[in-house]
Order: sequence, then C-alpha cells, then structure tokens
Amino acid sequence: MINWIKNRKKHILTCLLAAAFATSTRAQEKERFPFQNTALSFEQRVDDLVSRLTLEEKVAQMLNAAPAISRLGIPAYDWWNEVLHGVARTPYRVTVYPQAIAMAATFDTVALKKMAQFSALEGRAVFNKANQDGRTGQRYVGLTYWTPNINIFRDPRWGRGQETYGEDPYLTGMLGSAFVRGLQGDHPKYLNAAACAKHYAVHSGPEPLRHVFNVSPNKHDLWNTYLPAFQQLVTNTNVAGVMCAYNAYQGQPCCGSDELMVDILRNQWKFTGYVTSDCWAIDDFFKNHKTHPDAASASADAVLHGTDIDCGTDAYKSLVQAVKEGKITEAQIDVSVKRLFMIRFRLGMFDPSEMVPFAQTPASVLESPEHKAHSLQMARQSIVLLKNAANTLPLKKTSMKIAVLGPNADNPISVLGNYNGMPSNIVTALQGIRNKLPGAEVVYEKAVNFTNDTLLQYTDISSQLSWQGQPGFGVEYFNNRDLRGEPILRRTEKTIDNNWQEGQIVVDTLKAYDFSVRYTTDFTATANGSTMFELDADDGYRFFVDGKEVVNAWLRNRWGARTFRLPTMAGKTYRLVLEYYQGEGKASVRLRTGNLVKSDFSALASKLKDVDAIVYVGGISPQLEGEEMQVNYPGFDGGDRTSILLPAVQTNLLKALKATGKPVVFVMMTGSAIATPWESENIPAIVNAWYGGQDAGTAIADVLFGDYNPSGRLPLTFYRSDSDLPDFTDYSMQNRTYRYFKGKPLYAFGHGLSYTTYRYSKLVMPATAKPGGSVSLAVTVSNTGTRDGDEVVQL
Repeated sequence: MINWIKNRKKHILTCLLAAAFATSTRAQEKERFPFQNTALSFEQRVDDLVSRLTLEEKVAQMLNAAPAISRLGIPAYDWWNEVLHGVARTPYRVTVYPQAIAMAATFDTVALKKMAQFSALEGRAVFNKANQDGRTGQRYVGLTYWTPNINIFRDPRWGRGQETYGEDPYLTGMLGSAFVRGLQGDHPKYLNAAACAKHYAVHSGPEPLRHVFNVSPNKHDLWNTYLPAFQQLVTNTNVAGVMCAYNAYQGQPCCGSDELMVDILRNQWKFTGYVTSDCWAIDDFFKNHKTHPDAASASADAVLHGTDIDCGTDAYKSLVQAVKEGKITEAQIDVSVKRLFMIRFRLGMFDPSEMVPFAQTPASVLESPEHKAHSLQMARQSIVLLKNAANTLPLKKTSMKIAVLGPNADNPISVLGNYNGMPSNIVTALQGIRNKLPGAEVVYEKAVNFTNDTLLQYTDISSQLSWQGQPGFGVEYFNNRDLRGEPILRRTEKTIDNNWQEGQIVVDTLKAYDFSVRYTTDFTATANGSTMFELDADDGYRFFVDGKEVVNAWLRNRWGARTFRLPTMAGKTYRLVLEYYQGEGKASVRLRTGNLVKSDFSALASKLKDVDAIVYVGGISPQLEGEEMQVNYPGFDGGDRTSILLPAVQTNLLKALKATGKPVVFVMMTGSAIATPWESENIPAIVNAWYGGQDAGTAIADVLFGDYNPSGRLPLTFYRSDSDLPDFTDYSMQNRTYRYFKGKPLYAFGHGLSYTTYRYSKLVMPATAKPGGSVSLAVTVSNTGTRDGDEVVQL
C-alpha cells in the first residue's frame, strides 16, 4: 500500500478548488407532462417519461446516438464523449493536460481533482456552445464522458497503458476517485458531468486480440489487482457509469458476464448507474466471440446483464424483434432506459437553466489562464528524473550553444498523447528550450526517426504544382465518405496540410466527419532523377500518378506516413491525384515531398564540437503506441510493443553523441516503461517527460535549466529487458509489477530523483494492527538541501 504527502521547504502547496460550475440545457418547454414538472422527484419524472415511450423509441434511446423524440420535446443526445486529460475530440479549442500516466507520476490527488474540475468546466462550456451553434446531438459535445481508464497497467507492452494511472491498484483507485469527484462535482442534486469507469474489468491488451481473447485470472488476481479500483469508484465515489470491455471473461463476453456484471457489479456493489458497452463490443458477441448466434440474442443477453447502451453499432435495434420472440421483455428494457434518463435528468438536461448551477458556463472558460497554468504545473510535477550523475542537471542558463536533437524534440503529437483535445498553442521541447534561452544558439536536427535512420529531407516544390493555370491543387469537397455525386465545393489550395477535430468546420458548412476530398494537380519536374512523396492521413487515402494507383491506405490508416518514389524526367508533367476520406474522430491529411537521406552520425558529431551541451529528445510516441493501430514497425505491432527496449537506432545515435565528450541529457517521451540498459549505464542524465500536454516543452525546459525541481515518481516498473516479462497474453500477476516481480528492475516503481535531499525522522506508528484494518502513522520530512522541492512519501 502507498500513501504520499507533499513537503516544501519554504512554501505550503495548496490547491484552489473551483468555486462555481455551470452547464447549458435546452430551454424548458411549457409544462405539458409530469416528467417536465420540476417539483417531482427525478425518479417520478423518469417513470413518467419512460411510460410514454413506444418500444421502438425505448430501444433507440439505448444507442449511443439517441435520437430526438419531438412529440415529447426530448432532444437528440450522443452519449459518447471523452475527457482523459482535458476535453477530447471537441470541435473547439480546449486546455490539454498531461497524459493520464504522466499525471499519475505526480502522485497528487489534489492536483488531479483540480484538473478534472477544470475539465468539467470546459466540458460544460463546450456543451453550451455546441447547443448554441446548432450541434445538439452530435458526438463529442455531450456531458457523459467515458473516462477514467482504471485498468491496471500490468504489462508495459500494452499501447493503451498511457491512458491509465499505472500498475498499482491502490494508486489507481485513489487517483481515479479524485478524478471522478472533480469531474462530477459535489452538488446535492445535479451532476456537473458524468464520469464512466472503464474497461470493466480484466482488460489490458494485446490490442490486436481484444475482440477475440478470453481471460481467466485466478480469484486472488481478480480481487487484488483487477477489481479494487473499480470497487473504489463504484462503492465509495459514486461514479455515474461503467464501460464493459471487449474481451471475454471466463468464456463470456465481459458485457454479458454473469460474475462481473450481475454478481459483482449490480448485486455485491449495488451499482445503480448506467453501463455502456465499449464501442462495437456487442457485435463481438456473435461476430468474434461466437457465444451468440445473432444480434438479437446478443443484445437481449447484454441488456439482461445490465448493459444499457450499445455503442458504435445498431445491434440493439434488434431488441424490438427480441421482445416479440420472447428473448427479453419490454419491462426489462425499461430498466435500462430508466437508468439512462436518470443520468440525463441528473445532468440538468430537462430543467430550466436557472435551476441548474452550471447552465450559464460561458465559452470564455475554454483555455482560461488558470486552466493553462494548471496544465503547465501538472506537466512540471509529472517529470521524473531517472538519473543525474555528477549533477549534470540542471544545465546552466549561461550556455551559449545547445544542441537539441531527436524525433520528439519538435513533435507536437508526442506532446498531446492520445484521447486528446486540441489547444490553441503547443510548446514542444525545442520551443521550450528556445524560449528559455533567448540569447543562446539552439541547434536543432531530427537526426533519426523513432525506428530508423533514413530521413526525408523536405523540399518545396510548390512552384512546380499547378491546376488550370493556378498554383497548387484543385480541390473538390464531398459530404460523404466515398466521393459520391457532385462536390459541394470546388476551389484551389496551395498546399495539403490539414488537421481538424471531429465536427470542426472544414469549409463553408462542411464539418469534419463523414466527408471526402479529391486533390488534383499537375507536377512538372525540373530535373532528371526522382522525387519522394510522403503522405499521411487519418482516416484513409489513396494516391494516383497519371491515373495509376501507387499508394492505397484507404482502409483507416491510424498513424504512420507512407512514401512513394516517383522517377522524373526534366520538363515532363505528371498528373497527381490524392483522394482522402474522413469518418469519425480526428481528421488530418498531409502531403510533403523530399529526398530520403541516411543519417550520418559521424558528420553530426562533428557539427557538435562547439556546443555546451546536447539534449536528445527521443523515446516513442502515440504514433507508435495506442488503441488498435495499423502500425507494424520493428518493436511495434497493432498499437502495442513487441519489445520494451529503446529502438536500436536511438541507442546507436546516443552512443555517437556520448563519444563527442559533451554533456548529454536524454529526455524520454513515452506513455509506458522503456528499457534503457545501455543508456542507464552511459548517459549521465536521463529525464522521463511522458506525453506532457500542451505546455510540455516549457515544463521540460524548466526542469533542465533548474527553474523547477523535479518531483515525479514512476507509477510503473521500468524493467531491464524483454526477458523480464511473462507472456503478454498471460493475465496471471505472477512476476509482474513491483508487487510480484522477483527480479531487479532498471528503475523501480516510485523511483524519482530530485535536485535537493530529504531526511526522514520521528516515525510514529502503532505497535499492533488488526488484520484488514487501517493504520495511521506520522513522519517528519525535512528538506536538507539548498533548493525547494516536493517529496512523495511512500510506505
């Protein structure tokens, strides 16, 4: 078990809790039905409303995209929203905090609760603004957030471990509870927002197998590792929702598990909130797990097990037929529909705005100075100083020439992590260092990619591109995914470099979902040789040269650029066409050109002879690890890692940098544990900076140059090698995490250095304790160094 306190030599760390919250609701119609009578209890109003619905209307409300019921004045509502580290995927600009695993490294429940409060405030502003903008019922603007992810990060290869609070059940439960309390608020009647604990319950990869695999942990592991955080949030924190997982447990899909869903969640824990399936999980019943013959059987069974929402599919539409066939009764469907409307009533969606304390939250709270300041502070708190030989850090601000190298040095994707919103401003490590040292020369080179040393040196060919006499591309926009019919707009654009949030306006009234684009241009070569085209998009694309398809990534790309080399003849013109579509989620499309060049480490080293220090910013990124991705590089597969070692090309570069004799600082950005055996022996200073949010670069620079004393602690074990890990698919906790690992870790759970020193004294604790009881103790922590600092006390 762990506990922690914060100690500061000169200052007491306090966190101000937001004093007021707001929401937005639709205007109350003239009262026509008892469910509109605010003098009645929510229970009475829900009963009345549901009694007025037809079976078909009830079933439709059990999909994540619940349609409007105009005859009763019920607006459309989409339950699907995310707020992992700030409001995610919204069409508006919002504050982005450090990734969840980074916030876990703060061990600070007060700071996390404050982050959740600020995120709820911005979420209310998004909801209100969306309603004002006519976006009612759209995805990612609602008040029901499918967060937090409280799965246990049992294996560092899992790509979604970055979304969790680490490997310890107690820490996960405490941080999860702080998040839920901050997000939902403490109003006696209304929820500020509705949190949802996911993915219930035994779920942590592998990503490529999540729709088909079955787990059968022993009872000890179930109750001592996989369930405690969920129990904490359900029984002690009153979380509003739970999401059941894709995989099967003991031979039954999690969303239809007798033990998990009925015996434990509803009966033992007395959970009365709503349950949503993970998206497309109901289809898995009959398509992948093969436990049910068809959609009707799967849907009826899921509802009977307490799964109220079918996310992502329309399998639940079959419930109408299931009732007729006697697989389920309408009264049993009523139970789920009532749970869903209870949440919406508690969110104030059916009450006059003057009654709901969150109804008037203005858009001005989005990215407020207070919120941005807290994002920066949490980024600072999250940074873990892994190694600092000979006091290499902090670096001197008087340095006149600094080299900043690496694939993450100027990578905004690694700053933001996954399940993120989009802020107005992003500070990368390179930008943060340049801002910190305005009078110094900061030399930057990417040097290597994450997994190889062949880089595309970008060239500008804009003068060689034209369409119908105009420079650039002829662009056709379609309001469907497959370029059907007449385009809604034609125009010329000079470049292809776009990044939209879902629902953001693309052009005119076209929003960034369910649309497609065709870019056409004539490229005239100026020399014999070749030109390399680099294409990247989310969702899909295909590339044609003179009518021939040369790149096909039409099936959802999910990160990872592709290249095509075009042999050229001077003076010849080539017709280039890029077709792109966007379905849901974030949208992006980019085309760049250049020439592939292999990195020359010797030449690079010679350029660094006169630098005062080298800062290498590497590690991995959300481009390589994440949710069910189409990624297959050395060490990475499908969103997970096949090796926890730092990619060899980065180690080789660090060896060359070490050979220069200059001080080398290795800044790792990652969402999981990376094994760095050579680096830990040979690089004097190593800083783990995670995916630090919108101001990550500022926080990194503050730590590197001594304006902030690092206090982060590892919320997971950093192992030495792949051989330390059991089989990824083995859900036994034997030899996993700090609680059961029998070997010697590279960096242990809770590890983190400081620029100052502390002395512990006067430990006071009782002489005896009852089995299963709590123990209170006290200890005096003194800062014996010369710098202020925070200390995490671990027991």
